[in-house]
Amino acid sequence: MVNNLFMRRRKKNIAGYLFILPWLIGFCLFTAGPILFSIFLSFHEWHIFDKMKWIGIENYKKLFADPLFYHSLKVTFYYAAISVPVGLVVGLFLAVLLYQKVKGTSVFRTIFYIPSIVPVVATATLWIWIYNPEYGILNFLLAKIGVRGPDWLYSTKWVVPAIAFMNAWTAGPNMIIYLASLEDIPKVYWDAAKVDGANSWQRFWHITIPFLSPTTFFLLITNVMGALQTFAQAYIMGGGGRGFGAPANASLFYCLYLYEQGWSWFNMGYASSLSWVLTLIIFTLTLIIFKTSNKWVYYERS
Repeated sequence: MVNNLFMRRRKKNIAGYLFILPWLIGFCLFTAGPILFSIFLSFHEWHIFDKMKWIGIENYKKLFADPLFYHSLKVTFYYAAISVPVGLVVGLFLAVLLYQKVKGTSVFRTIFYIPSIVPVVATATLWIWIYNPEYGILNFLLAKIGVRGPDWLYSTKWVVPAIAFMNAWTAGPNMIIYLASLEDIPKVYWDAAKVDGANSWQRFWHITIPFLSPTTFFLLITNVMGALQTFAQAYIMGGGGRGFGAPANASLFYCLYLYEQGWSWFNMGYASSLSWVLTLIIFTLTLIIFKTSNKWVYYERS
């Protein structure tokens, strides 16, 4: 009897392991393996077609003496400082707007979410046209109200803000998450505040914002992570599609520089050290956000 139970349990365990085996193989080959190999590479000099050479921490020393490393980091932080707040504010604004119980709300929710599922290449190509200083629709509309638009993607001053403002176009995921959180806020709090004479802004600021703070906390972390790893938009839109970091390295994002080191110049060891420094930066920023969260994130049950 005991042997039968043991054999049955063993068969179930084997069946379970067999079911997860495809995922396990994929994880080892395409996730864990490359991660470990990247750490290994960061301590080597390797140009793909040459033999690997152990150089210790030389890649990291070289990195901190590289002016383009600091420049690409500055460009990326500048982009994140604009795109993250813009993405959160636009997502929250749309969520509050579409939370209203009016006819056709579901249609508008779909319309505002659709840009998020458009491939980034198509979105970037569309915005290159919108930002074009000669025939783009944005400068055409600005001219109609008497404002002379800048050169956007062709300007060293405007190229990063232009790419960051485009981020508002894809605020659909933030909007959906905020909408789900709004549904969870007990309506009794808004009703009680209304009875006490609070106006719409006071109810929004003192009830809606605190209740949404856990959602903002989550979105802040994920948006910061995404912003610091921006690549495709910069690769396609830099200088209106003229190439890496154009114009004059003004759009040389960190991941773009990392890609350039790895796949244009085949400095795989140096590119790996760049990637691990970025990982450390993201980890540190996430830790800081977590540490400060107890001062501004409100949990109803706490």
